[in-house]
Amino acid sequence: MGIFEDGALISFIIIAVLAIIILSVFLTLVPVALWISALAAGVRVSIFTLIGMRLRRVIPSRIVNPLIKAHKAGLGVSINQLESHYLAGGNVDRVVNALIASQRANIELSFERCAAIDLAGRDVLEAVQMSVNPKVIETPFIAGVAMNGIEVKAKARITVRANLDRLVGGAGEDTIIARVGEGIVSTIGSSESHSKVLENPDLISQTVLAKGLDSGTAFEILSIDIADVDIGKNIGAELQIEQAQADKNIAQAKAEERRAMAVAQEQEMVAKVQEMKAKVVEAEAEVPMAMAEALRSGNFGIMDYMNYKNIQADTSMRDSIAKVTNEKPDTPEK
Repeated sequence: MGIFEDGALISFIIIAVLAIIILSVFLTLVPVALWISALAAGVRVSIFTLIGMRLRRVIPSRIVNPLIKAHKAGLGVSINQLESHYLAGGNVDRVVNALIASQRANIELSFERCAAIDLAGRDVLEAVQMSVNPKVIETPFIAGVAMNGIEVKAKARITVRANLDRLVGGAGEDTIIARVGEGIVSTIGSSESHSKVLENPDLISQTVLAKGLDSGTAFEILSIDIADVDIGKNIGAELQIEQAQADKNIAQAKAEERRAMAVAQEQEMVAKVQEMKAKVVEAEAEVPMAMAEALRSGNFGIMDYMNYKNIQADTSMRDSIAKVTNEKPDTPEK
């Protein structure tokens, strides 16, 4: 009897463990609590549909909870649409919230367009909220130069509303800011003087707004308001100063070029003088040779040579006397 009772106990334990394992697997594959919540909310979801989600590696709560929310809001969204959007990598809960917000605001928005906006990487809920409550984009200070050369800096506030029809493929906020900045620069540049810009800053906003800068963007520009206008540098005067400095540098360079040419020419003249002196020395060196040749040929006698030497000595003496006379200081008269 004891052995029989021990075998029965072991069998009971094994059966209990197997039952627990089977129950755990069943509860893992079949989200019973979620199924009950859906039935309580009036959403009919088959238990086999939930099992199929598990097999397709879809988290059932990510589909059923938004479906319950859409059903309570009166949206005609099917579970297949939500599951296909989830499998495509979209955010199902955000799409359903955007649909509910658009319905409350009387904005016509279909599930397909809402899902396309979400898959494009845009925050569709934020876009719907921006359609109801416009957003204000503030630009940094944008500088332009009037015709009189004075720099004018302007800061604008752009009120935009999301355009759901152009949200997919439309340009973003950076394009709006760049286009408005370009319009501000061109408007300031076409003004005759900076004083006109200061007198009528709304002229900038009116001119920029009339250009239709929101074309091809995901927004609709409602208004452009100039928040602040400041005066910058005198760009015209600075350009004139820089031009004068450049002209001065060019003139100095040309003068330096002329001076270098004059110095080179002077050096050439000095070289020519030295060359002429060398020729004179060369010619004087030929005189003794010519005299020797004349002596040998009999055309020049010894007495003629002595007279020549006397003349040289006399000339040297006179040169010495003249030099001493010129160097002697003048004596003051008594």
